[in-house]
Amino acid sequence: MSRQRDYYEVLGIQRSASNGEIAGAYRKLAVKFHPDKNPGDQEAIERFKEAAEAFEVLNDPDKRARYDRYGHAGLNGAGGAHHFTDVEDIFSAFGDIFGDLFGGRGRNRPHKGRDVRCDVTLTLKEAASGVTKKVEFKRHERCERCEGSGAAPGSRREVCNYCRGQGRVIQAAGIVRIQTTCPACHGEGSTVKQPCPSCRGSGQTLRKVVTEVQIPAGVDDEMRVRIAGEGEPSPAGGPPGDCYCFISVLPHPLFERDGQNLVCRVPITFAQAALGTTLEVPTLEGRGELEVPAGTQSGTVFKLGGKGMPDPRRRGLGDLLVQVAIEVPKKLSKEEQTLLRELAELEHKHVAPERKSFFAKLKEYFMADEGETETKATE
Repeated sequence: MSRQRDYYEVLGIQRSASNGEIAGAYRKLAVKFHPDKNPGDQEAIERFKEAAEAFEVLNDPDKRARYDRYGHAGLNGAGGAHHFTDVEDIFSAFGDIFGDLFGGRGRNRPHKGRDVRCDVTLTLKEAASGVTKKVEFKRHERCERCEGSGAAPGSRREVCNYCRGQGRVIQAAGIVRIQTTCPACHGEGSTVKQPCPSCRGSGQTLRKVVTEVQIPAGVDDEMRVRIAGEGEPSPAGGPPGDCYCFISVLPHPLFERDGQNLVCRVPITFAQAALGTTLEVPTLEGRGELEVPAGTQSGTVFKLGGKGMPDPRRRGLGDLLVQVAIEVPKKLSKEEQTLLRELAELEHKHVAPERKSFFAKLKEYFMADEGETETKATE
């Protein structure tokens, strides 16, 4: 599944589908592609993950609104789509549903903490060589005052009256029974009557985190690097989330990037192009040389192999593509003007075959046009 499919297409529903239709479509796919019913079938596991990701987005009103407006791009960063790494991650996220469907598998599994985002800006040279960067971001951590309980000092959490401490409620629609998270306690099984003044009953406070991230060589704009376990802690005692560092590479004054290749445009004079020359050109490592043969045309591209960018996903380097452009001077000295006029006279006497061909065609074109005009005049 190299192409990320449309989430509505994945679930087989219309864009106007209701929450009930979304849940029903996901339920059918979860049953069909569940790993317990398809042992050893990797394709079924991938479809299982794909359906879970689609449901996770479309079942959330905020994520669904962003997806409807911007597509997959609207889900980048913290609070976006959750990319499930394995089926156990799915059971953790939707344990309340799977507990009812598959005899308790995944029930009471603690959810993973939320992911967070930070942004990293690199120069092109840093992106080429790889670098360790210090990053800052904010995440929620356990409140020290209430020790994460959410209850004010001197009080404690109480059993939720709505679900009687189960953290789940069962909704029935005909013969279908769906077990969902309790809306009163959000799956905690308990509530707070006297919230902690520091965290307002959430059990967490927002704090700034400073850490380092190793950026691999060859990263490009909009790529992201994961710092495992640096996200927010799980309120239910599960594993913490991750921090995703989004990469931004600054423009370079000499190079443009095209995948693994670098493009450099170098101006040369007419004399250099006509007679040939050795140019000094920039590379990421420093100075380089390029042999320009006599008769080089403006726009010609020369390749310096292995002087481009690495790829963080595989070995090998791209190329440096040097494009030459003949530069016409705007001001000339009297001596330069004299020499160019002499050259122009020589060119007029000794016309190159290519130019003679062009002028011959031009003469034939004008003669044909004049002949057509005379014919119309005599009619």
